[in-house]
Amino acid sequence: MTGRLYGVGLGPGDPELVTVRTARLIGEADVIAYHAARHGRSIARSIALPYMREGQVEELLLYPLTTETTDHPGGYQGALDDFYADCAERLAAHLDAGRTVVVLAEGDPLFYGSYMHMHKRLAHRYPTEVVPGVTSVSAASAVLGRPLVERDEVLTVLPGTLPADVLAERLRGTDSAAVLKLGRTFEKVRDALAEAGRLDDAWYVERATMGAERVAPLKDVDPDGVPYFSLALLASPAERTFVPEPPSAAGPGEVAVVGLGPAGRPWLTPEAQEALAAATDIVGYGPYVDRVPPNPRQRRHRTDNRVEAERARHALELARDGARVAVVSSGDPGVFAMASAVLEAAGGFPEVPVRVVPGLTAAQAVASRVGAPLGHDYCVLSLSDLLKPWEVVADRLAAAARADLVLAIYNPASRSRTWQVAAARDLLLEHRAPDTPVVIGRDVGGPQESVTVTTLGDLDPAAVDMRCLLIVGSSTTRVTGSGAVYTPRRYP
Repeated sequence: MTGRLYGVGLGPGDPELVTVRTARLIGEADVIAYHAARHGRSIARSIALPYMREGQVEELLLYPLTTETTDHPGGYQGALDDFYADCAERLAAHLDAGRTVVVLAEGDPLFYGSYMHMHKRLAHRYPTEVVPGVTSVSAASAVLGRPLVERDEVLTVLPGTLPADVLAERLRGTDSAAVLKLGRTFEKVRDALAEAGRLDDAWYVERATMGAERVAPLKDVDPDGVPYFSLALLASPAERTFVPEPPSAAGPGEVAVVGLGPAGRPWLTPEAQEALAAATDIVGYGPYVDRVPPNPRQRRHRTDNRVEAERARHALELARDGARVAVVSSGDPGVFAMASAVLEAAGGFPEVPVRVVPGLTAAQAVASRVGAPLGHDYCVLSLSDLLKPWEVVADRLAAAARADLVLAIYNPASRSRTWQVAAARDLLLEHRAPDTPVVIGRDVGGPQESVTVTTLGDLDPAAVDMRCLLIVGSSTTRVTGSGAVYTPRRYP
């Protein structure tokens, strides 16, 4: 089997800007190849060195010339073509022997890089992959802290080796520009920028992200000593347009009453995630507030579960003063939760907009775990008698039972309410057969989730606590041999 060729981009110079993939490939390679000028020092190798290991074969691809003249019969280009051909055959010998070869390239391998000459000669002969890297243009923009392009602006990348008149023409006709390969071309590039009327806007960046990094207005740079690894940059014209600070306390904010669903993030809708991310204040019952990941820019207001009216007024007061408030509820905020309390209190705050962000309900979550017990008409009812008399609860239970509706029963029990489940069971048995399916869902979606399928006759009130939801089937609800529960859509 032949080996595999990789051309990997090392980024602009800082070894920490090497991608994770490039670092791994360097460490795994059998052969590390890199180009260098006749002095033999390779910037690419120095960047890659932290990721190399002992025992790797190194192939130094030493250029025979840079800018000097040559007596090669093909001239300068002919000498380079012979050099690239020789380098390619050296690497091919390793690939033929089954070795993995990584060719190092500063910046990006296919952006003015030496690797591309190997790629053109070997990629059609061997399995090859190119791993991109951060370019010097991106690095220069980053160290300057100035954008390259915005919206529909045009960025032009130019080599400094172009004729001066061509450079000036291109610089006049673009929004942003990067001119690479300065070195000996610096004075020509500076003159072209001046001719194009862009010199005052041009920046000089030398060895971006390296230890010897240097940044200066290009017109102030001494041409003597400008290295090859430098560039001229014309940033986006829009970078000179600063956005004014937003006015403070500019009128009321808003209240979003957000449904968190029955448990963690997988049950949270994208709309709810957006409302939570935009909020400046999170308000709610303590355990529900704790389900929202902490964010240091947000204020969190945790309250007890029995102060819904006070909580709603507090949220509206915060919004009146300019805050974007998310009032959080488990499940859906409109089902036995905070939406009603907030809307009721909002009458005293007509200037504050209120919106309700729905969430997946506990009834839907429990039903999904067993199948489709809510597949036909059903009734949602709370057993809590804290806000309504038990007589009303009992009448509604009886009415739903007589109507042969499936029941989703919220708040079946608590520490202080321990007898309602037994009372509800006995009342329902006056209208339903003892073998009516019952689903007990506890902490669905949470770490202590449990789902039990039993019957109305066998329902044990001791198995039900404040974290449970009950689903009581109708006369048509069925349990399959596999344990799934469903209510047919067609009623006899």
